[in-house]
Amino acid sequence: MFSLIIAALAPAMALFSYVYLRDSFSKSAMYLVLRIFIIGALLVVPISVIQFAFTEEGVFTHSFTKAFVLYGLIEEGLKWLMLFVFAYQHGHLKRPSDGILFGVSISFGFATVENALYMVAYGLENMIPRALMPTTAHAVYGIVMGYYIGQAKYNQKRKMAFLLLSASLPMLLHGLYDFILMDFGHYFLFAMVPFMIALWLLAIWKLKKASKLNS
Repeated sequence: MFSLIIAALAPAMALFSYVYLRDSFSKSAMYLVLRIFIIGALLVVPISVIQFAFTEEGVFTHSFTKAFVLYGLIEEGLKWLMLFVFAYQHGHLKRPSDGILFGVSISFGFATVENALYMVAYGLENMIPRALMPTTAHAVYGIVMGYYIGQAKYNQKRKMAFLLLSASLPMLLHGLYDFILMDFGHYFLFAMVPFMIALWLLAIWKLKKASKLNS
């Protein structure tokens, strides 16, 4: 049981270890990170209800619409809405990279609860592939979303374009991930491995760009 709890909380522990070590981060902003993390965790309930309702009604049954609408649009759309309200409008985005931290916070909150539910259903032995793919993918969606949220805050001339990118790119990436899982069958790894590599290269690029903007 202890191992299950530790595995489920791994994303949360990684996030808050980083926040603790980042001593330039204010106490008020740390509280916001915790609040957004909790919001991400709570989002699992309404998202699951919406997805279950559509599934039961036989809506979005094709792999394409299921991946891009039922999963990509609904999950990333609700995460973006919460991030926009609590971080962009009423948050403490003191520099562009703060958007990334808040984006990762909401994604890891969501992933932590997903991990816990997944392990209850399938056991700890299935946790390693879960950590390697869905959890890391959620982190990248959060990095991309947060990067453009931060850009929108500090670049008012292109605010609408950056806000659009902050919502649409994570939806697209999430949809592609699930489409590969659903449509490629036994050969999904041939597409998933390069896709995951591309995701992490994108995340590293955005992190480097955000770091340069801070200086």
